[in-house]
Amino acid sequence: MASRINHLANTLANNNASNVIIDGKEYNTATEPKLLFQQERSKASFNVRDLTYYLDGGKEATEKMEKIMESIERDPLFNNDNFYDLNKEQLREQTMARVAALNNHIDGENETILTSRFALTGLADPNTITRCGVHFGLFVSSIRGSGTPEQLQYWFSKGAGRLKKFFGCFAMTELGHGSNVAGLETTATWDEATDEFIINTPNLGATKWWIGGAAHTATHSVCFARLIVRGKDYGVKSFVVPLRNLSDFTLKPGIAIGDIGKKMGRDGIDNGWIQYTNVRIPRQFMLMKYAKVDANGVVTEPPLAQLAYGALIGGRVSMAVDSYHFSKRFITIATRYAAARRQFGFKKGEPETRLLDYPYHQRRLMPRLAFVFAMNAASAELTEMHSAATSKLASADTSNPAELQSAIADIKELFSVSAGVKAFTTWATSEIIDQSRQACGGHGYSGYSGFGQGYNDWAVQCTWEGDNNVLTLSTGRSLIQSALAAKKGKKVGAAVDYITRAEQLKSVKLNGRDLTNPKVIVEAWEAAAASALSSATEQFEEQLKINGNNAEIAFETLSQQRFETARIHTRLYLIRSFFNRINNSQITPAGIKPILTEVAILFSLWSMELDSGLFLQSGYLSPEDTKRVTKLVDEYNSKVRSQAIPLTDAFNLSDYFINSALGNYDGDVYKHYFEKVTLRNINKFSKPPYFETVTKPYLYREDEEEVDRTQLE
Repeated sequence: MASRINHLANTLANNNASNVIIDGKEYNTATEPKLLFQQERSKASFNVRDLTYYLDGGKEATEKMEKIMESIERDPLFNNDNFYDLNKEQLREQTMARVAALNNHIDGENETILTSRFALTGLADPNTITRCGVHFGLFVSSIRGSGTPEQLQYWFSKGAGRLKKFFGCFAMTELGHGSNVAGLETTATWDEATDEFIINTPNLGATKWWIGGAAHTATHSVCFARLIVRGKDYGVKSFVVPLRNLSDFTLKPGIAIGDIGKKMGRDGIDNGWIQYTNVRIPRQFMLMKYAKVDANGVVTEPPLAQLAYGALIGGRVSMAVDSYHFSKRFITIATRYAAARRQFGFKKGEPETRLLDYPYHQRRLMPRLAFVFAMNAASAELTEMHSAATSKLASADTSNPAELQSAIADIKELFSVSAGVKAFTTWATSEIIDQSRQACGGHGYSGYSGFGQGYNDWAVQCTWEGDNNVLTLSTGRSLIQSALAAKKGKKVGAAVDYITRAEQLKSVKLNGRDLTNPKVIVEAWEAAAASALSSATEQFEEQLKINGNNAEIAFETLSQQRFETARIHTRLYLIRSFFNRINNSQITPAGIKPILTEVAILFSLWSMELDSGLFLQSGYLSPEDTKRVTKLVDEYNSKVRSQAIPLTDAFNLSDYFINSALGNYDGDVYKHYFEKVTLRNINKFSKPPYFETVTKPYLYREDEEEVDRTQLE
């Protein structure tokens, strides 16, 4: 059957019946797309390979990534031919088999290579990387971040480092509490007589919920619970609590676990619920790098409570990186489809116009393509910031207050920046996936386009490890606190240093200067961000007076201002990061600077156009200037469009990782789409399996008795 369908597809593809004439040559929708893609690639104004090196962080990084990608693609367990047709049970089984395959690489690869492997595996199959990532990215990271060196060594000796007779889960979220970690209700009460903690779920709302790996896989949990010593509540700390007996995988006494069932996406992950009923663990199972409880019940608190949640910072950073990787996949599909698809035409009697040549379609895709490049730069900057801040904290002398406070200041800024970047890049990725789907018209709705499953698998990123709205408000709060500190002459982080120049920026205007000059663009965004933050800070100070210096009420009253301040600040961070990396001669070859600059200008001006009211309000732009912005966006859309296919080629994704019938490298969209649909849906029988029970009784029902109308007259 499959060979017959392939023969049919090839026969149709080779049909020379023409319906399009271009430059005096006849083409049809089956043979033309490949020729169009050859033409698109021949117009590249830059070396695609150099741009790939830039995006990946260098030639060596690209070559390592390609080896990893090749190993994933060639692994029979990672065959994705049926990816869009599996049900929940099949996904669960496939995912666990892939976790086992992925685990084979853990012993032989260093952490840098493993990080790349995890990211690329996540692009191929989000289910697998999440199920495995719950253990390494959350459970193990919690022990590394919050445990002592002795505790880390102990749990690794038990198999946590190799997933051998050990699988960890991250039991933070509860049925009644998510983002408000401080409000969690699970308790960990110290028993002085036995030197143990008693872990208990006091009510239904305290049931641990959404816990990845809990339902079928996890042997241990990092449980977030309220530390209670001699009747005093010290707030939420983290504890390692075993869940299952290793001998037969049965639940340990006092542990109740269930499956939370089908989800919107990522059904390959066995998310579950956990209830602890007076479960006893040794005191040493509390992670005690920061908060400590000794054998006498003496509690020592850390200088910054958020240090205990350090694992979440790494998660936020990785989600910013993932936003880039996922976005580049879906914008590539939509861009390639738009370069092949013809629809209507500018002039009667001429070939139909390709979607990518319509100015409005360019507006739909090109700025979002530019956004993907901006996410690459911002996530790279954030990764470097995370590495520097965490290394500084790890090496800080805890007996030296000045050194420790300096490290904590960097961590605070990292908390703020990572929260904003995580929120707005994951939101942007959701929007890019959906807009890319719509840009592919009806075919984008097909399951084999990849958009539907891709969106459902991605959407959770906007709510897990910190709901985006809550994270954004947190960033806004931190920004106002930084502005207040700057007013007092205190040092603020580099990401918000523009607030120290707020007065100077107030008086700056465009005044006819070149809006395509990167320095002018960054200055415009700094002026807008400083204006928004200064206004929010002034309103906060007013609210303090109104509410008797109650900061919590003042902050909540200004929730909208905090959100807007965070939004504008984060967009500035994306733009500054983009231009900073372009101008870094150590990572950016001269040959790709012109195209990267055009892409960065498009992203910045498109963002400015979307927020034109903000720039009018700050006084930086006049109404006439905003008209100029719109014209420039159109101009740069056209410039980027001419390089659209080479730009997406630079993402260096094979057809396996694209995994869409609409987005293959060769552009032969109709052939690939037809083959995928027919091979995955072979019609073996003329009648559906439910014909006898459903279709036949309805379709072949007896005629109703007709009424003799003459008898009614």
